[in-house]
Amino acid sequence: MYRASRVVIVLSVVIVGIFFINAKKFSKISNDKNNISIDSAKNTSENYEIRALKIPKNLNFAGERVPIEKMDVKERIDRELLVNTYWQSNGLLFFKRAHKFFPVIEPILKEFGIPDDFKYLALIESGLQNVTSPAGAKGFWQLMPKTAKEYNLEVNSNVDERYNIEKSTIAACKYLLEAKEKFGNWTLTAAAYNAGKRGISRRIEAQQVDDYYDLLLVDETARYLPRIVAIKEIISNPYKYGFVFEKEDLYNQIKTKSIKIDTAITDLASFALNQKINYKILKIHNPWLRESKLNNKTNRVYYFKIPI
Repeated sequence: MYRASRVVIVLSVVIVGIFFINAKKFSKISNDKNNISIDSAKNTSENYEIRALKIPKNLNFAGERVPIEKMDVKERIDRELLVNTYWQSNGLLFFKRAHKFFPVIEPILKEFGIPDDFKYLALIESGLQNVTSPAGAKGFWQLMPKTAKEYNLEVNSNVDERYNIEKSTIAACKYLLEAKEKFGNWTLTAAAYNAGKRGISRRIEAQQVDDYYDLLLVDETARYLPRIVAIKEIISNPYKYGFVFEKEDLYNQIKTKSIKIDTAITDLASFALNQKINYKILKIHNPWLRESKLNNKTNRVYYFKIPI
């Protein structure tokens, strides 16, 4: 029993010794790791800087000056410049999609006499994607069903022309022209696109001012014009804001031909195969087709885009 106790004591001493040796080694490893982290952080800070941005003095929207001498306006512009400059992945996607879709939007704006700057409104509304908002607005221009129907777009479970970039841009132009006639300037016109013509009118009447930058608005509408202006500035000056890319990095439109359809199509997958494409490609180029068939009970005329 005595010998057994001695054995236990000896083993305990050995175990304690091993523990202290390993603890010392672990401490050294931890210190080495900490030193590596500090050096790594130092190198990172030397190579990558988060800089404050200088706000240009000549900012405008549709030729209408942004009054950055007003402190609240300056801070709102600064916020949007910072957010959209340092959200780099989203910014690069904006450049890529703008290169693909702005050439479709620009001539329609020009045809209706809408300033070219309104293409940035579409960009901030949807990121130039056929997205759906929590309120049910859809497409590049984020049109609500009632508004879309007022401007002659077909909206139902089978066909939703809010997803048709050309037709939805035309509908947006008509809305903007009505708002411009009502408010007299393009800045309030853009604000009305976000808050509604009635919403902006109520705030003008209640607050007894008729300048967007003097109105107290809900946060979304208060950020709306500054964000458009910031995106316009960044997209117009990519390298100034640290965005580096080559033309080949950007997205492009695929050439298509237009096929006139004035009947129902019971199986769009078979139709696509007959056009020597597949169902996926058909829906990519015609996202307004919402089901696997085209009902067309009234024999309307549709135009399908088919890649060449």
